[in-house]
Amino acid sequence: MTADVSAQREREMPHGRNLAVILGSLMLAMLLAALDQTIVSTALPTIVSDLGGLNHLSWVVTAYLLSSTASTPLWGKLGDQYGRKRLFQTSIVIFLVGSALCGLSGSMGQLIAFRAIQGLGGGGLMVLVVAIVGDVVPPRDRGRYQGLFGAVFGVSSVCGPLLGGWFVDNLSWHWVFYINLPVGVLALIAIALVLRTPGERHQHRIDYLGTLLIVGWSVALVLMTTWGGTEYDWISPQIIGLGAAALVLIAAWIWAEHRAAEPVLPLHLFKDRVFSLCSAIGFVIGFAMFGALTFLPIFLQVVHGVSPTLSGVHLLPMMIGLLVASIGSGQLISRTGRYKIYPVVGTPIVALAMFLLSRMDEHSSTWSMSLRFALLGFGLGLVMQVLVIAVQNQVPYADLGAATSGVTFFRQIGGSFGVAVFGSVFASRLATEMTDLARRGELPRGFDATAAQGNPDVIKKLPAVVQQDFLHAYAASIQTVFKWAVPIALVACVLTWFLREVPLRATAQATDYGEGLGGASARSSRREIERALSELMRRDPGAKEVYARLGALSGIALPAGSMWALCRIARDGTVSGQELADRAGVPVEQGRPFVDRLVDEGYVVRDNGALTVTRTGTKAADRLVSAREQGLAAHLDGWSPEEKPELTALLRELARDTLGDDAEGREVHSPSGPTGE
Repeated sequence: MTADVSAQREREMPHGRNLAVILGSLMLAMLLAALDQTIVSTALPTIVSDLGGLNHLSWVVTAYLLSSTASTPLWGKLGDQYGRKRLFQTSIVIFLVGSALCGLSGSMGQLIAFRAIQGLGGGGLMVLVVAIVGDVVPPRDRGRYQGLFGAVFGVSSVCGPLLGGWFVDNLSWHWVFYINLPVGVLALIAIALVLRTPGERHQHRIDYLGTLLIVGWSVALVLMTTWGGTEYDWISPQIIGLGAAALVLIAAWIWAEHRAAEPVLPLHLFKDRVFSLCSAIGFVIGFAMFGALTFLPIFLQVVHGVSPTLSGVHLLPMMIGLLVASIGSGQLISRTGRYKIYPVVGTPIVALAMFLLSRMDEHSSTWSMSLRFALLGFGLGLVMQVLVIAVQNQVPYADLGAATSGVTFFRQIGGSFGVAVFGSVFASRLATEMTDLARRGELPRGFDATAAQGNPDVIKKLPAVVQQDFLHAYAASIQTVFKWAVPIALVACVLTWFLREVPLRATAQATDYGEGLGGASARSSRREIERALSELMRRDPGAKEVYARLGALSGIALPAGSMWALCRIARDGTVSGQELADRAGVPVEQGRPFVDRLVDEGYVVRDNGALTVTRTGTKAADRLVSAREQGLAAHLDGWSPEEKPELTALLRELARDTLGDDAEGREVHSPSGPTGE
């Protein structure tokens, strides 16, 4: 990118209030998509009571996860190819239409179908938000702002179950979906009025067939695990047919991916042991997390008779434990460069927590349950962040974007399977327990066991002995769910011991909490490197120290303020003294000594208040840019940027864009001596 193009792009970037409105709108959109992974959990018992279909309960969560996960790579590439603003607006509209239809659903089948539509839009929201941040925020600030978007996932994880319960208690379950409408419309209007995306476009050959086949075999396997042993016998023609269809679709998917120009998930990644292990561990972690989030509210609301809101409060220890462990492990990894210990410790904690959850019953105290929930969240948090870091540290540059998306994809798919399998186990055991109670004559004639999920007061109308047996049956059913989860978590424990730890690249230490906390993404390798470098640049020492180092490397003996002004003027070609002072955020009088130094040494000429860089100044600015480029290249040790034109161009672009940056202006011009040196 030339200096003129770079300067033009910067002028097109929003500033001040416009930038605040855009970022606020993007965060709202991200919050909507992230919340809808968790907000439904505490409302599920009431939804099932109202719509029926207990056996299909898990699909309310699974349909959203499957469609959002499968559509994410498509949204990312379409945005690159056709421009992100229109695609982002389209994804918001699809999400809002799906939300409205979910709220209007009159049956469980309708709700599941509309949740899939909602997830389709949600996948676009999550991936395009991150890409648009790269379009509208200068490189030096991207790490900071993308970190804020990562924090949105943490907030949604904590607040989702609580908000879902509050809406059910104070309005109705329909508002779990309706609340998206005013917030989404506000974001849509703001984006339409303010957002201008100057990002360059890239042509892609989009793997539509591969995406459809992934959805096909995923749905077939999830249906098989959902219906097997409940709707149909495991050896019934329906279940055998679903298994056969899944195998055929998997074979077709492998065939399609071998021939795709840009496969949605390159098969050669599975030859890398680190990627394969992290994908398998992520699958199990997603299995455990979403399965627990789906069935713990049922346990709390039915067995312990708490309100939906209070069930969300009870889940706070789990979500806070997850948040603390994920962010904490990310920080420690950045400081120490060691990462294997966290999944090695975290997966046994998850297995222990699942075992302890399987011991809960109708007599368990709030305190003991909270400790178990917190333990589960803490164990999950220790593992989730590390999987992305380990993969990014291992794969070659060409596969960086696909591998990052792939490991997140398997965690989301694991969540889909976890909810489905847990739902099947729960429904099967509950049916057996209810049959036993009915056989003993303890349930009133015509009593609907599922009605108790939405209104636990129904249980209180039963005779005391029957009431106790009923609660015990529900508790035993959910205990079985977590008993099945224990060996699955132990499989992850074994897998972590085979995870190979290699010294971390600097870019792998620039943790992305959006990925770690469960946000699906689909970024190119270039954009992933750009995100990591932006985060690492944010950790640089003060601007004065950076310019002092660059001056020493390039042989330029100027104060930091003068070097900043030289780079700024070189980027713009010609700029007025007042405009330069405005860029620096200082009065003209404060910045004049630094410019006078440039004029005196022949780097800049002053003509009627206009400042123009000379040939000597241009050469000096280029030396500073080259020194900055070399410093950034040190972060890419192991990527061999000198052999990859794309990386070389990226380093040059970032070096040029971050020298003379407005954010540094005030700092480098603050006087620490007579000349500012």
